[in-house]
Amino acid sequence: MRKQWPFRIGIHPINWVGEDVAEHGDDCEYTTILAEIRALGLHGTEVGRKFPRDPGTLKRELAAHGIELVSQWKSVLFTDPPRRAGELDAYRAHAAFLREMGCAVISTAEIGGSLHWDPRRTPHESAVARLDDDGWRHLAEGLNQAGAIAREFGLRLAYHHHGGTVVEQPDEIDRLLQATDPELVGLLFDTGHAHYAGGDPLALLRKHYDRIAYVHLKDVRGEVLRHARAEGADFVSCIRRGVFTVPGDGSIDFAPIVRELVDRGYVGWAMIEGEQDPADHPAYVYAKRSLAYLAGIADSYERGGTR
Repeated sequence: MRKQWPFRIGIHPINWVGEDVAEHGDDCEYTTILAEIRALGLHGTEVGRKFPRDPGTLKRELAAHGIELVSQWKSVLFTDPPRRAGELDAYRAHAAFLREMGCAVISTAEIGGSLHWDPRRTPHESAVARLDDDGWRHLAEGLNQAGAIAREFGLRLAYHHHGGTVVEQPDEIDRLLQATDPELVGLLFDTGHAHYAGGDPLALLRKHYDRIAYVHLKDVRGEVLRHARAEGADFVSCIRRGVFTVPGDGSIDFAPIVRELVDRGYVGWAMIEGEQDPADHPAYVYAKRSLAYLAGIADSYERGGTR
């Protein structure tokens, strides 16, 4: 692995244990995840669903492996106004936890309208319920309030545009960022989710770099995605089909993305993600290959490689 990166490379536990598909890696223990992250020579991760919930225990386990906690996903339901007060209370508690753990960003995503995570949806529905003007207004207001809470705790709200949600497509990302306060709401730039939603990850990076607070590096198997789309597969079904993989194993060209981040002076964390079945795609093996791929891009850039 490359000894020095222009920005900080970490890895998400989702490579070992699925978050959206429970059977993926369900027999894997967090001790295995931490040991393999350390063996990869990486020092940053997020909270996975198998990790200890007690902050003291989590701190000890991470410290024993030389790993720091970078963030943890926080779902919100701001598009349902009667729920907002409770959602903000939960957000404050989450911000307090992340501050205690030494984090700087809160990965945040609206689940209202999602087939998979909105508790108000029924099994008889088959599409994301896109927002109307009132929904966008409620979402922006809630995010600005959450962003203010994050700032109180010395954190930055990093909004995660995400497949299967109401903020996934390029125009939805644009609208979200236009509607929210740039001092309070940043962007979690995710290469895989940008591509999945029909966008160009490099174009998204260039257009909204000034809002980017955090990065996820995820690849997409283009042919698998095309077949899934043709058959009308939903987001979770796409994961089960193997649409996502680690950088270097799919269709996205990461060379211009890495170089853009370097040229722009990005020095924050970038998490490697695969979100695929580790029984077929072992997390450690795929992560090691991905690190070699990314290192080759960075080394080529240092030698004066062209964009």
